[in-house]
Amino acid sequence: MQNLKKLVVFILLLNGLASFAQTRVEGLMYLTNQPVAVEFKDGKILSVTKIKELTDKDHPWIIAPGLIDNQVNGFAGVSFGFGGGELTSQGVLKATKELWKNGVTAYLPTLTTNSQELLLQNLRLLATCKNDPDLLGSIVGFHLEGPYISPVDGYRGAHPLKYVRKPDWNEFTALYEASQRSILTVTIAPEVDGAMDFISRSTAMGIIVAIGHHNANKACIDSAVTRGAGISTHLGNGCANMINRHDNPLWPQLANNQLMASIICDGFHLRDEEIAVFYKVKGPDKTIITSDVTSFATLPPGNYKNSEGETIELTAEGMLRYPAQNVLYGSASPISRGVGQIVRVTGCSIADAIGMASTNPAKLYGLTDRGSLEPGKRADLILFEMKNSALLIKKTYVNGQLVYTEK
Repeated sequence: MQNLKKLVVFILLLNGLASFAQTRVEGLMYLTNQPVAVEFKDGKILSVTKIKELTDKDHPWIIAPGLIDNQVNGFAGVSFGFGGGELTSQGVLKATKELWKNGVTAYLPTLTTNSQELLLQNLRLLATCKNDPDLLGSIVGFHLEGPYISPVDGYRGAHPLKYVRKPDWNEFTALYEASQRSILTVTIAPEVDGAMDFISRSTAMGIIVAIGHHNANKACIDSAVTRGAGISTHLGNGCANMINRHDNPLWPQLANNQLMASIICDGFHLRDEEIAVFYKVKGPDKTIITSDVTSFATLPPGNYKNSEGETIELTAEGMLRYPAQNVLYGSASPISRGVGQIVRVTGCSIADAIGMASTNPAKLYGLTDRGSLEPGKRADLILFEMKNSALLIKKTYVNGQLVYTEK
């Protein structure tokens, strides 16, 4: 009995020492490319210190804050928009762990245009998952993309027409409460009836209003911004293929200096010259790299079915198509691909690219404890190398815990 007591005391002592342990990670600072040591404890960064050289000279990896993706429709076979009880807490955990492998340490599960019943059901489940300790705080809130968007083909994109509707504040309030008041951002078409009042009310509640899947003119866009709209959702997409060269929704969004822009840099949604122009206009401080990634990411090429039973094609090149309208159906690439792509296309620095994929979304959504490597911030960080303009994740830490190591 005495020996058993000694063993228990020994185990408790070890656990106590572990709680005081600090972790030290070295890498080339993404801002300066100089060697640094980052020390953290209990999920918080304690210090970021310049060092003479890396201890492991064979792996001169870059160290940076973890990526923050504001538009994740699903991942690795898990969809946040499927109905019939298909979304489960186990599925959310699976998707999150797979995102960690791609350097995403925080994200906004995104629900697109659907029935009120399904949106309520999935938001309730996701709100419960948000507090799951196994997710380590990776879900920071939710993005509601629709249903208050343009019903017009092209601008509507792949959103099902039968569920597109005008803004209804009582309906939205029910969704907001179902999310445990964790809807951080809503994408809306500013030209639809009731949109302006909706934008004002949402902004007053601290919700970030984005404009997307719309065909608004300059006056309408400017009015939306005046009322609080702050960002364009995947600029250049959610747009008809045939548009007027003068009167279209792209120019006024680019021209409005108060409007940020999120862009999908997966190699399919935007051509290189579009990315280059958008970046030149908005600059690194008003651009956010997003993925618009879906459940089809990581799956093999082939034909699949969406929640409506319609055919979705994933090509061998990685393009995700919605053949019924000959438009893209979200992305099959994680945000890490976009970081590498924007460096290749624009020639911007790695520091700016990380800023657009981490620092900027953290600022936009008020995530004051994330988005940079500084004492006091969460120990959400990644180690990676750039190879042929591709960002290759080597290790991911979330809230101070090592959650992924490349094998």
